[in-house]
Amino acid sequence: MSITQQYLLDTHRARTLGEPEPPAPGRHDLQAVRALREYRRFSAVIAERPARGRVRYALRRRLRPRAL
Repeated sequence: MSITQQYLLDTHRARTLGEPEPPAPGRHDLQAVRALREYRRFSAVIAERPARGRVRYALRRRLRPRAL
């Protein structure tokens, strides 16, 4: 069963029982991504790591030519 089919089934069931309809699939995706980003930044601060620019810093460190 696909997500859309499950959503339609849940919507029909909610209407039949007089309950509020569930949110549409993908409706809160952006909010979830933002919450995850904030959580990762918070965790970095608590662990005393830089909260921003960690990926760029790691890439720069890996790609920097090594001195012989």
